Order: sequence, then structure tokens, then C-alpha cells
Amino acid sequence: MAAYTLYLRMSGIIALLVLAVFADAPAKLTRDEAQKLKSPAAYSKKSIDRGRVIFMQNCTSCHGENGKAEGSLIADATDLTTPSLYKSGTTEGEIFHSIRDGAGDQMPAFKSQLGGEGDIWNLVNFIRSLWPESTRPPLQDDK
Repeated sequence: MAAYTLYLRMSGIIALLVLAVFADAPAKLTRDEAQKLKSPAAYSKKSIDRGRVIFMQNCTSCHGENGKAEGSLIADATDLTTPSLYKSGTTEGEIFHSIRDGAGDQMPAFKSQLGGEGDIWNLVNFIRSLWPESTRPPLQDDK
């Protein structure tokens, strides 16, 4: 009986943790709502480095290690190094939206695969670091 009680308590704790992680995430965003989002993560070397790790773990099978989607298993994967090719927008909020909620028929939502919205914002910063230097945001100091 004690093992069952412990099991119930642990199940409750896990459920609360899951709710806490996703409680601040609004339902699927519209494109207009996404355009208005501003990243809480500064566009900094530290954030870009964190985003690179997440990208290498989750995105290379479709976008490739360099983000160019060359030889991708997904025929319609976006070349992330060329913002003019983005179909779902290039603002930081629109990129966040594409990652979190999915984009088009090919890209699934990653909100439950990543460690929370902070990871998504770091990933957004890494993706923007792949752009031609003249189109990237200015690099900010790490805090």
C-alpha cells in the first residue's frame, strides 16, 4: 500500500511539473500575435551557443548541420540561412511561432520536445545567427 501511495504522490508531482512548464505558453498563436512577440533572450553569444546545442539535437535531420537543408529527407525543408525563403515570416516572434506551433504541412510543433520557451528563444537566436551578417540583429553583451 505504501508503494501505491508513493506512486500517486509522484504522479501528482509530475503532473504539476508538466503544468508549470506549459502554463505560461498560450494556445497556438495567430501570425499577427506572433509578429508582436519580443524575445526575452538577448541576442548574445551565450544565447546563440545554447541555441546551437538545441539545433544540433533537434533540427539537423531536416535542416542539416549548416541550416541549408541540403540533402534533407524533407523535400520542402527551409534553408534557414536565407530569410527571404521563409514562408512563415522572419520576425523573432514568427520564428518562435514556427518552432513552437509548427509551420506548414512538414514542420511539426516542438513545444513539447524542447525544455520550455527559453530553449525556443535561444533556438530563434541561433537561427538568426545563420543569416547573412548584414541582416542579423546586433550582437548584445552577455549578462
